[in-house]
Amino acid sequence: MKIAREFITSTIVGGLFVVVPIYLAVLLLLKGMQSVGALVRPIAAMLPDGMRAEGLIALLLVLAICFVIGVLVRTQAGRAIGQRVEGLCGKLPGYDLLRSLTRRLAGDDQEAWQPAFAEIEDALVPAFIIEELADGRLTVFVPSVPTPFAGAVYILDRKRVHLVDVPFTQAVRSISRWGSGSKDLIARMRKP
Repeated sequence: MKIAREFITSTIVGGLFVVVPIYLAVLLLLKGMQSVGALVRPIAAMLPDGMRAEGLIALLLVLAICFVIGVLVRTQAGRAIGQRVEGLCGKLPGYDLLRSLTRRLAGDDQEAWQPAFAEIEDALVPAFIIEELADGRLTVFVPSVPTPFAGAVYILDRKRVHLVDVPFTQAVRSISRWGSGSKDLIARMRKP
């Protein structure tokens, strides 16, 4: 009974990590469209009757604003402002975790969460390297299966952690599929 309860709980939490960001993104997009709707109405009124697509124009305007902001944050001044905002947001619980995960999912290899295998007892377990300590040991996150964003944290000697040269998403996919695809991860494990 306890195993079933843990399975159900971890599966629901894993599902929430997928559904909630998508839901919030769609909700913010719709709210943005609603906010610019008043600006778009006069423009839509000038178009011929068959072309009045207030919602489409609002969506295009919101996407254009997102594009301009995306271009601005790539400038030096934009990066400086972004760092200040991140400094403020970094004080929020869970922000650093979500930032790290989204950067990893976007393919930023400079960020933490490097896929690895950790030696726990007499087994190799899928893990992610979170950070390196000053003494050379590693902070390692060992996810529970099939929910890759819940698990345990270990501080391990470097010799017990084996890097895996695969993208973050491939490692998460293997964990989410109850270990299916682990043979590919083992094949890409770096030799000591």
